[in-house]
Amino acid sequence: MREILGRRRRLRLRRRTRPAQLDAVLTCATAWQWPVLPGVGLEAAGGRGDRGRGCACPDPECAVPGAHPFDPGLLAATTDERMVRWWWTNRPTAPIVLATGGRAPCALSLPAVAGARALAELDRMGTRLGPVVATPTRWSLLVSPYTLERLGELLHAQDRVPSSLRFHGEGGYLVLPPSEVGAGQVRWERAPAPVPGRGSNKGVPVPGPAAPWLPDVGAVLDALVEASNGAPGGGSRLAY
Repeated sequence: MREILGRRRRLRLRRRTRPAQLDAVLTCATAWQWPVLPGVGLEAAGGRGDRGRGCACPDPECAVPGAHPFDPGLLAATTDERMVRWWWTNRPTAPIVLATGGRAPCALSLPAVAGARALAELDRMGTRLGPVVATPTRWSLLVSPYTLERLGELLHAQDRVPSSLRFHGEGGYLVLPPSEVGAGQVRWERAPAPVPGRGSNKGVPVPGPAAPWLPDVGAVLDALVEASNGAPGGGSRLAY
């Protein structure tokens, strides 16, 4: 009996102390059915002395330290709970990388200053936003999946699309909170919210994964282009 009680206490302690990454990535993969994989992450503390922590990948000039897939590669992204648990059990602080496109969300990212300006304008217009991911340098708005054809049509209608506005569609990826990358801590500027009315139906829970609500790309693109064009220097900074 003492042995059984001891095992139960140890199990409860592990659950209370397991890294936030594991809880977050299991929600993404199993509840929301978003394909994920671990990012490369950063070097161990002190790896570069005064230069700070660089990317753990072999490229000493990596432009997005810690914030990209490496081993495994992007094609390994999955929603399989056993695989996700294995990855983050072995690498508990690995960044959470979402493989965008297909059935998964897509995203648009822009410099942080322009992102704040775009969100303020979209709020003023009454546009409902989905999750917004933020680092100290860039903000990313998650949107419902789009095709390259649809995106091309929308961009063709724009007078000018700044190079600082980036698109994470089919074959792309985005780092999700709570992750740490070279640019700093990744956080939710706007936390994921469920689809309106999906949580219950006259008090009866609705079955199925409560995936976050996502806006259409066309609903936010104009504001993001305008905010990026109006940012200092044309919003040209490309750091992740």
